Amino acid sequence: MSASAFHPPLTQPAELDSNLRTRGYAVLSATDVRALAQAEGARLQGFGALWDDLPPDGYLKDGGRYRRRRHSCFVVGADGNVRQAAHRPHWQPLQYNALHGGMQRHFEPMAQSMATHADWLALLQWLGRVASNLRGAQTWYAEAHQFRIDTTDGIGRPTPEGAHRDGVDLVAVFLLARQGIKGGETRVFEADGPNGQRFTLDEAWSVLLLDDARVIHESTPIQPLQVGGYRDTLVVTLRATGFQGD
Repeated sequence: MSASAFHPPLTQPAELDSNLRTRGYAVLSATDVRALAQAEGARLQGFGALWDDLPPDGYLKDGGRYRRRRHSCFVVGADGNVRQAAHRPHWQPLQYNALHGGMQRHFEPMAQSMATHADWLALLQWLGRVASNLRGAQTWYAEAHQFRIDTTDGIGRPTPEGAHRDGVDLVAVFLLARQGIKGGETRVFEADGPNGQRFTLDEAWSVLLLDDARVIHESTPIQPLQVGGYRDTLVVTLRATGFQGD
């Protein structure tokens, strides 16, 4: 069991592009994700077992033990062709991540069983189309992050850096699982205005899509409702012109 709060404001697929342009974010149900990406639901669900094998994040400056992750990079061509890029460290400027920016963070890569799977490649192709509809057709440099935030320390922080932008063009936050926790509320705010929205992603493979130039976002800490509680997410960022740090 897992406790959740406000249900997400779901976007109809036909309104996806307009919502991203006008308010800077959109939330899609798992059913719509599968349909738009033309991915098989059972196989997407099967990827979830890979979150049980994430190494600890050794870069947390708060000394926490609550985050596990893997990270891989891909290039999505304007023609929809996807290739996996050479493994590289994750890097962000301090401008976008005041806590962990400015340093190269070396994480283990995604399992090849996922990184080369047809349904994973279809998901990246779809995200490339979403980014191109938002910014114009071009090549996209995608970074994929598998996260497990757990309650080992009694509290887990999905975004220890606080409300932030990622320094990219499009951010996709897929909820994979919520188990035995409360909290983990998603908050999205206008970057240059007063408006905001709060809700809790609670359906496996539902997604929050963000125009990173328009909004800032964060997820609130999680607390256990039972021993071993955790929250699994997949975060994919797409950026034009190259990977950050190039």
